[in-house]
Amino acid sequence: MPSIVKPSAAHPSLVRNKLGLTIRDYEGSMSTLCAGCGHDSITAAIIRAFHESSTPPEMIAKMSGIGCSSKTPTYFVNGAHGFNSAHGRMPAIATGAIAANRSLTFIGVSGDGDSLSIGLGHLAHAIRRNPKMLYVIENNGVYGLTKGQFSASADIGSKPKKGDPNRMQPIDPMLLALTLGATFVARSFSGDKEQLVPILKAGLAHKGLAIVDVISPCVTFNDHEGSTKSYVSSRKNITRVTEMDFVPPEQEILAQISPQGKTAVTMHDGSVVYFTSLPEGYDPSNRLAAYSYLSEQQGKGEIPTGLFYVSTDQPELHELNATPDEALVNVPYSKLTPGAAALDKLMEGYR
Repeated sequence: MPSIVKPSAAHPSLVRNKLGLTIRDYEGSMSTLCAGCGHDSITAAIIRAFHESSTPPEMIAKMSGIGCSSKTPTYFVNGAHGFNSAHGRMPAIATGAIAANRSLTFIGVSGDGDSLSIGLGHLAHAIRRNPKMLYVIENNGVYGLTKGQFSASADIGSKPKKGDPNRMQPIDPMLLALTLGATFVARSFSGDKEQLVPILKAGLAHKGLAIVDVISPCVTFNDHEGSTKSYVSSRKNITRVTEMDFVPPEQEILAQISPQGKTAVTMHDGSVVYFTSLPEGYDPSNRLAAYSYLSEQQGKGEIPTGLFYVSTDQPELHELNATPDEALVNVPYSKLTPGAAALDKLMEGYR
């Protein structure tokens, strides 16, 4: 079923960003997902994040794999580039695209099935390579596109609509990311846009791979009593680790910071993420402390949300490979392919 094209008319009172664009300029086609799907709430947050960040639509690249989550890029930024890859292969395709054209702003949208099952190996190596990309995992604990089987993120004891409760240990993408050395690790809830939007904006500004796990209830297959990924269960068990706000450095800081204290994390481009310490003394630059906290909360059945860990001193993909500042797609063919003589000279150095 094709998506319905939205009318292009925009109300004159809509706020315009630095590029003179309204939020309508960052919308996509009408969603064909189930009414009330958490993924559509994430789409709305992504649209806001791009608009508020004043990102040129034509300089955005949307990457996805297969699944309900991978339909999401259709629903935001019609004017962007896009590539829908094979199941689980989005991280590899995105890494290649980032290597070729570093001038674009990349966002990858995936799901718990796409990233934590068939694509787990590709996700792991994307973390190792640390390409500059916002990587959103729309996590609902089921394979919604194939009628509600448990995914790798389903919690022990979580009940399906029909059949036996899940008995297999889940893969937590946040603990996995911390273990593998990810440089930006955050989680939010699809129904908490005021927290999710600043996290997405911070992820877009991050130098490296920014992994954002978003709990996104599936209203058709996983929003019933007994499901640990339902709206009721999520809202009941969510604990905000951080109160997020994101303010680019060139603007006056007008954020209302909680009186419980704040910590500032400077991103590579000079942008700053501000958040309050909940619990007191939480340090987002301490990987081991973040892992211990997440493990402890998981044992209590709690769902911590916020920015868990961020590092700005690790090299990203282009720094690791010493690629030129100019995007490879703009480098002349003669320079990219200097000929057999240059290759022979290079090979001499390995003999």
